[in-house]
Amino acid sequence: MNIHKLNPERGGAENPLAVGLSFQHQIHGFADTILKARTIRALDNIAARYPVYRHLRCASRRKLEELFDDIALNSGLSACRLSIGSVLLEGPGIFINGGGWRTAAFSSCGFGIWADSIARAQEHSDKLLRVIGEAYDRKCMFTLDWHFMDGRSGLNSTSFNELVVDEIYDEAYPALGCPVSDFIQSYLDSDETVLLLLGTPGSGKTRLVCAILGAMSERKEDSAEVLYTCDKKALENDEIFVNFITGEHDAFVIEDADHLLLARSNGNHDLHRFLAIADGVARAQGRKIIFTTNLPNINDVDEALLRPGRCYASVATRLLNRDEAAALMRRLVEDHARVDALVTGLFATGVRGVSVADVYRASGKTGRRRAS
Repeated sequence: MNIHKLNPERGGAENPLAVGLSFQHQIHGFADTILKARTIRALDNIAARYPVYRHLRCASRRKLEELFDDIALNSGLSACRLSIGSVLLEGPGIFINGGGWRTAAFSSCGFGIWADSIARAQEHSDKLLRVIGEAYDRKCMFTLDWHFMDGRSGLNSTSFNELVVDEIYDEAYPALGCPVSDFIQSYLDSDETVLLLLGTPGSGKTRLVCAILGAMSERKEDSAEVLYTCDKKALENDEIFVNFITGEHDAFVIEDADHLLLARSNGNHDLHRFLAIADGVARAQGRKIIFTTNLPNINDVDEALLRPGRCYASVATRLLNRDEAAALMRRLVEDHARVDALVTGLFATGVRGVSVADVYRASGKTGRRRAS
């Protein structure tokens, strides 16, 4: 497959980003391949032409194909459409690489913007937002930078927006001993880096993590940047940790971290990297590290991670008893006359506790998203 030029109508000195390539292998990430090839070809003058870079993220209620049709047709720039959710835009003094993904509830979009001036970068950022139109407030979302191991290229990542859950209820977290909002604000105010959430699946750990990340965005008045992984192999080398220390992430979230938290005396060789960035020489500098685990006992966790000054708290989320489940159900179901029947249905003979997820499922709610 040969690609001679992205824009066949322009060439020579007027189009230093034109590129000729011969692909002999299966193509992965077509838009990314073209972008990198164009950049390499223009390496001798790209700094002079495009010294300003900005990155724009947004989430929209609009359908992805409709959204990118609009961007390609109404941005005022030459457009090359590479897929439903991918577009390259070019004009005098400006080059934009746009990508988008559709979730169940919204379209998540990201745009890399190269420009010859700050004013032009801002002009086209504003124009993109006008074309996109209806979008969620960035304070109501966070950006997940998901890292994982790729069989072809080693550590890889992809980024997308997530919206903050509609509301989190104190009744779901009796183990906190205080309102959820007070706990979150106290953690964000603290000097300690680490928060450890232990509990069985469905006990509300992920919902609480999302609420913390949403509170970060509200404080920042912009989308919090979150480095995320649940890949054991991604944590077995230093690269992901260097990305966290040197990047612009506000938090590092590690889900299902059972293997990572066990005592080093039992052969855990990976925890030392987290101990170093929590309060060692290469410090997280005020950023937060949040672990979730299904380990049943705090005594299974290496005590060095729990050291005062390093760990803000270890919270054991748990099953709810009948009274606690009824209290949460009353927050979820407007018709309180139905609560007793719903709770009775959860607590069949012999059942002593149910999960937060069980209560949400029985109420008919799964956690709506909060819009601006």
